[in-house]
Amino acid sequence: MKKIGIFFGSATGTAEDLANRIAGKLSVDAADVHNVANAAAATAGDYEVLLLGSSTWGYGELQDDWFDFLNDLKGHVSGKKVGLFGCGDSSAYDDTFCDAVGIIYEELSGCGCTFIGAYTPEEYSYNESKAEVDGKLVGLCCDEVNEDDKTDDRISTWIAALGL
Repeated sequence: MKKIGIFFGSATGTAEDLANRIAGKLSVDAADVHNVANAAAATAGDYEVLLLGSSTWGYGELQDDWFDFLNDLKGHVSGKKVGLFGCGDSSAYDDTFCDAVGIIYEELSGCGCTFIGAYTPEEYSYNESKAEVDGKLVGLCCDEVNEDDKTDDRISTWIAALGL
């Protein structure tokens, strides 16, 4: 299996928990799971596959720790496979659900990476999301507030879509 690095931004711990659950299912060592709040973007160079995750804040905003990290990361993703994951609230913020996933996708598009893990959204209850492109979610989108009972199945569906 290719060497996988997981990078997440999390203010309340939800995206961190999601990152650790993904790491467990993929047998990724804890040393390869990085909080972007205290990680160097150059660390991405150590991996063939990057799994990048963020919670969505406010009205569809990227989690704060991602801003500087994402700008630095752009120079380290060329030639890499990139999978995206995140969490949001599909009820209270049904028109910006998991927009942070879509923001990372938009920012890294054109940087020479290959995105993996897109899949058709089934049994979701949002109205709009930047994470949906051409009828598919560009990454794993979870709602730990209203639909936490669906998270394990969604993780499995996404992992299968990664094609690792």
